[in-house]
Amino acid sequence: MKTTNRSYTKDRHAQPGPRAILARLAVILLVPLLVLGCEVPDPEEVVDEAVEERAEVELGYVLWDSEIASTHVVAAIIEDELGHPVSLTSVDAGPMWTGMARGDFDAMVAAWLPETHEAYWDEYGEDVIDLGANLDGARIGWVVPDYVPVESITELPAHHDEFDGEIIGIDPGAGLMAASDEAMDVYDLGDFNLVSGSDAAMTAALDRAVSDEEWIVVTGWVPHWKFAAYELRFLDDPEGVFGEAEAIHTIVRPGLEEEAPEVHAFLNNFHWTSEQMGEVMLMVEDDMEPMDAARAWIADNRDVVEGWLP
Repeated sequence: MKTTNRSYTKDRHAQPGPRAILARLAVILLVPLLVLGCEVPDPEEVVDEAVEERAEVELGYVLWDSEIASTHVVAAIIEDELGHPVSLTSVDAGPMWTGMARGDFDAMVAAWLPETHEAYWDEYGEDVIDLGANLDGARIGWVVPDYVPVESITELPAHHDEFDGEIIGIDPGAGLMAASDEAMDVYDLGDFNLVSGSDAAMTAALDRAVSDEEWIVVTGWVPHWKFAAYELRFLDDPEGVFGEAEAIHTIVRPGLEEEAPEVHAFLNNFHWTSEQMGEVMLMVEDDMEPMDAARAWIADNRDVVEGWLP
């Protein structure tokens, strides 16, 4: 699904972006023509022409709550602060990396390295540019509610029936699911079924289970709003299948720096914390549109945003 985010309502507390500034300048510059009785073009048309001269920025992302939050914050800043129209495309992890390598996307802020997306980096790393981490301390694994008296993945076979023989996963192309497939083999969980689906389906199953205090194990990662909403913990992974703490990286295509230097500079500066990302995720979880949540967060965190701008 591809959407161009030009129709969202700008937060009334936000600072005026380039389009608003251009509109004001257009009115000021056109007033003398009006006084002289000359034909005056529509200020909106003048602004449209100026904005269209800015290259559209294509962002790819996976439909994880964390990446929805970060990608929409980045998109809002590129549109409102830097004046470029933005097109957002949500895809699975594999097509996201393939799109980056082919140049279909200009950038993504959703690369989990070095573990989760290791296979994609090995395949496509030579075709893209890594600007480094935009968030540190990320982690993946299997998660249970705190009331479940199981501490380690090694204990799951003894509790097959309590878990209904299922481990609730997300989209099948995710690196977390690849690691989960490996964990199924390493921990001899052949009697379990790894259920693929989506982030939304996984969190819905978790919510139902927690409401009834039923046993459940789900694929999980931090940052994610569910850790603020429920009392959860990671299961121990003594074989290290899910790796250590990692980071979420910003990836851009070759040539972006030359074609849109201000966008490249901003993406290079973009770095935030799990807590800051969590604030956006919770607003979205409370039924706010992602772009509205992003713009609300930007309006409330101008000091942080100013530090990212070139």
